[in-house]
Amino acid sequence: MKNKLSSINQMLFLSITFTMLLLLIRIAITHQLTYIFYSWNIFLAIIPLWFSKKIARQKILKHKSYLLLVGWLLFFPNAPYIITDLFHYTERPPIPFWYDLLIVTSAAWNGLMLGLISLMQVEQFLLLHLKPLLVKVFVILSFILCGYGIYIGRFLRFNSWDIVTDLDGLFFASFDRIFHPFHHLTTWAFSILFAMMLALFYYSIKATSRFLTINYNTH
Repeated sequence: MKNKLSSINQMLFLSITFTMLLLLIRIAITHQLTYIFYSWNIFLAIIPLWFSKKIARQKILKHKSYLLLVGWLLFFPNAPYIITDLFHYTERPPIPFWYDLLIVTSAAWNGLMLGLISLMQVEQFLLLHLKPLLVKVFVILSFILCGYGIYIGRFLRFNSWDIVTDLDGLFFASFDRIFHPFHHLTTWAFSILFAMMLALFYYSIKATSRFLTINYNTH
């Protein structure tokens, strides 16, 4: 298992390095900081993976585990949030449009993988301590909360740390959307559809892994 995780970490490192190199080359050529926000957003996307690694090292489900789970859940949306940075993609000469496409798509891939791998680690930990049904419910709720977190981050411009620095603003914005859902159909359409997309990615990766494992073992 350690070798497998080490392999995943190596691929994540290479993937992130690829994106950062593309970005540095772009800056060196243009002397402009276009897309520099990816360096910060990828850093934020690494935080849920850091939390999940801490969670995976816990021997029992205790107070520290719950605090780590809360921290993970707060920062989890930061990883797949990078997918929405595709909104910033546009042709910007003299850089070829295909070069910028490599930056935005590779960054989106990094965010997606950082988030889903962190969720896999959290799910594996919870399966050791909770009933499978409860874990499934937690995973599904994680997708929905993630979709909502991405929405309020992208469109309402809240950050994960606003739960401390702007709790009132976050509370009232969420209160209105929860108790008046039909006044905010866009919020819930985005949140649920994004959650469904993440779930499809997540379970597709898991199904592929099981398929390859079964076929490898049978041969």
